[in-house]
Amino acid sequence: MREPMRGSEQAVPAGRLGDAILLADVGNTRIKLALVAGGTAGPGEGGLPSVSRRQDLDSRSFSPANLEAWLAVSAPGSAVVLVASVHDAAAARLEAAVAAVSATSHRPLRQRRIGHADLPLAIGLAEPHAVGIDRLCAAAAANRVRPAGRPAIIVDCGTAATVDVLSADGRFLGGAILPGPALMSRALADGTSRLPAVSAPGDAQPPPMPGGSTRAAIAAGIGWGTKGAIARLVAEAVVATGPGAVLFLTGGWRGAVRDVLADAVEIPDLVLAGIALAAERACGR
Repeated sequence: MREPMRGSEQAVPAGRLGDAILLADVGNTRIKLALVAGGTAGPGEGGLPSVSRRQDLDSRSFSPANLEAWLAVSAPGSAVVLVASVHDAAAARLEAAVAAVSATSHRPLRQRRIGHADLPLAIGLAEPHAVGIDRLCAAAAANRVRPAGRPAIIVDCGTAATVDVLSADGRFLGGAILPGPALMSRALADGTSRLPAVSAPGDAQPPPMPGGSTRAAIAAGIGWGTKGAIARLVAEAVVATGPGAVLFLTGGWRGAVRDVLADAVEIPDLVLAGIALAAERACGR
């Protein structure tokens, strides 16, 4: 994989003086937490804010005690928490838990749910508020590090997979959404009477064709089908953007499609980096 490239935009600070800056990417499966390293949203390696103390919680059933333990280590003093969410119920639980820690530990933990207007990103769509904030955060981060004058394609491998496009002048143009491998497996199991749920392949190659059992056939269908779908969507995005597009790859199961996206710039925490870029406007500085 190539290293991320620096763009021409300048980094922005965030938070009040002395505040730790905490980030929460609330997805359909996981809540990804992180601390902005150094207490500012200034550029780290590759031109994006550096994050540390990564912690994942289950979106549907996380323990407030686990959150409190992470907060105690990551931000023992005052902090601001920036929340980007595509799962309203999970975000509400997280925000309530943060407020409870703030009250019981008698320390200021401010929090802010960010939206599309908080991001340093031009959105070329009629209804920007209807676009998943995770997609826009990833696009804002990619926009920071793409070379000036070149379009970009962002592949995010989450509960749902997305393939999104930035124009050569940095506008978000939309993209495509499809189910990720785990969601495909659940849909087959829930929508049929006899097909079993099959674990997502992770970084391993799918079984070779033909699958010699029902489980192998499902794993082959999901695995090879996902690779093919992502590769074709990227090819269509290249047609739409023209030559020279920079390809970015992020998300938890990105290893499953890495081999069909050989030229991708791989940035594991692209969404978190985008949330950090929202810090200045989100914190009202």
